[in-house]
This record gives sequence, structure tokens and C-alpha cells, in this order.
Amino acid sequence: MIQLAMVLKYSTALILFFALLMHSALLAQGDGKKITSIEIKAIPGLQFDKVRFSVAPGAEVMLTVTNSDEDMPHNMLITMPNSREVVVNAAQQLAEKGPEMNFIPNSPSVLWSIPVIYSGESKTIQFKAPEEPGIYPYVCTYPGHGFIMYGYMYVTENGIMPALENDENIPPLRRTENKNLQDSESAAMHHHPKLHPYENVPPYLYRVFIEGSSLASIAVHLPNQLSYAWDAELCQLQFAWQGEFLDNTDLWHGHKNAYAKVLGEIFYREKIELPIRIGSRENIPSPEFLRYKLIDGYPEFHYLLSGVEVHEIIHPNKEGSGLIRTIRISDAKEPVWFLFNADGQVEYAFSKGEIEEGALKLSPDEAKEFTITVTKSEQ
Repeated sequence: MIQLAMVLKYSTALILFFALLMHSALLAQGDGKKITSIEIKAIPGLQFDKVRFSVAPGAEVMLTVTNSDEDMPHNMLITMPNSREVVVNAAQQLAEKGPEMNFIPNSPSVLWSIPVIYSGESKTIQFKAPEEPGIYPYVCTYPGHGFIMYGYMYVTENGIMPALENDENIPPLRRTENKNLQDSESAAMHHHPKLHPYENVPPYLYRVFIEGSSLASIAVHLPNQLSYAWDAELCQLQFAWQGEFLDNTDLWHGHKNAYAKVLGEIFYREKIELPIRIGSRENIPSPEFLRYKLIDGYPEFHYLLSGVEVHEIIHPNKEGSGLIRTIRISDAKEPVWFLFNADGQVEYAFSKGEIEEGALKLSPDEAKEFTITVTKSEQ
């Protein structure tokens, strides 16, 4: 009886032992099945080969990023929703500390990151996806890359994403993804230098460092070989040029103190500080940039001048010799002034208002919508 009891005891222990082993194996197998593996490449032309992917809320994600770009290093940061530009701007502010921090700012908006990787290198991170469904940006914050090299992680229960051509989250010119990737790979294979990451069709814009404007500059290329630089810090048009757009090579290669180079002839420079005045023409307003939105590809800038909201959108004229600025100030309670350069370099035409001593004066009603056409002087 004693022997039988011992046999039963050891048999029970063995059964429990093997059951635990089986349970552990099943758990490990189950965990393995739950891991979502994502592979992304940084490719020539400041692009990720995948500009979006989908994971379930709370999923275990294994993300591998490989740098297939022979020319430039890259990193990747995954951020909170609607935080991409905030993080990119924070990375730009790292200045000389940038390289030692892999251009990854200390920001609560950064959820996960892969440090700088050089050509041919790969790095892998594993993380648990947010429980909160949403659209989480990922971006390269290497200097000069962040405003065009990005994509989105969709956290969604059903895995459904918008049709690629309708997905307003991804870079606009990646909504025809296959063609752009083929163009980029072909250019890289034949070593053709590219001044821009895609074959762009005007109008389009870049957030850039450019001489003659603040660090918060937006350069816009228009049809008819016209371009302009908008200063989002001062909330004003800074200059305009005819010809090709920009050479961003130094910026994209991360050169210190690099600026985008204008590829054309500058025909207009703003020489008056904040030329739009409200109330008195002598009072220089305090500017505050709000946002811009795209209307048929053209950015419409929204900003405040001493608390009064202004909307401005700029189009090319048909002849390719100048700009048509459409300005809307709906809530002005006092006269609106526009002070203009009277140096003979450009010619002005106004849709409304009267000229008084070298300035355009509009009533509050006229200021609700008016145009200022600036063209290159024939002299």
C-alpha cells in the first residue's frame, strides 16, 4: 500500500510537472502568435517604403527599421496623435546637442524611438501598441527630413485604413505609392541627382530653413514657375522668385547651418515690417500664426494681427510674372491699411480701397475680401 501511494504521489507530481510544461509552452506559443512584426525601410528620396501600417489596440509589435539609403542616415520616432510637427520642431531646437541625442527630443509626445541608423544598418524595437485607437505618426527627425519623411501607425480593431488615394494623413505625393517608389528606386539605381524627394506637381510646399526668413519658414512652389517664402513667425510674405524652386541637398544631408537654396531670380522682397495694419497705419501689429489649410493644393494661411484674424491665399498670375494675394479680414472694426514698397522693383494692383500717401486704405467692409497683385516691374 505504501509503495502504491508513493507511485501515485510521484505519478501525480509528474502529471502536474508535464502539465505545467505544456501550459508554459502553450503560453509561449500564444505570445508568439500575438506579436505583430512590421518591417520598414528608409529609402532614397527621404521616404519610408511603408507610409502606414495597422495594428490592433494593445498588440505586441516588433518593429524593424532598415536604412537602405546609401546617402543619408535616418531615425524613426513614433509620436502621439497630431504631434508630428511638434516633435519635429523640438528636434530642430536640439541644435548642437542633436547628434548625441540621435535627434530625439525629450518630449512626452514621443512614445517610442529608433536612434540614428546608417546605410545598411537595421534596428528593432518591441512595444505594446496603445490601447486607445487612433492614428499615431512616425517620422524621421534627422535635420531637414521631418516635414516630408513620415508615415502613420493606425491602431484599429478592424484593421481598416482609408483607400490610399484618399488617405489625407500620409504625404500627399505618396497617395500614388507604387509610381513614386518606382521613380525613387529608378533614380537611385541610375544615380541621378534629385533636388526633391518626389516628382512634384505644383502647387506644393516645404517647411524649410531659408535665408531671408525666420526658422518658421514655408516655401511654396506655384504653377508658372513662381515661388514664394512665407514667414510663419512674422505672418507675412517675405519674398518671391521666378524660375525653379529649391535645392534642399545640404538640408537633407544634415549639414550644419544649412539653408535651402533658391533656384531662380528673386523679384520681390518685403521691406516693410508687417505691412498689413489695422486701425492706425503707424501701429505695427503683434502677429500670431494659427495654421494653414490646403485649398486645391494652395495653402491658405490663418493668422492674427493684434487679435484680428486674417486669411490669406496666394496664386500665380496667368502670365507667370507675379502673385495674386487674396486676403480676407472678416472682423475688422477699423480701417485696414496695406503699406507697400514704392521702389519700382514691382508693380501693385488692388481690387478695392484707395491709395493714401503710399499705402492702401480699406474700410472694414472692403477688407472682408480683397486682392493685391504683385508683378515684376518691366523697367
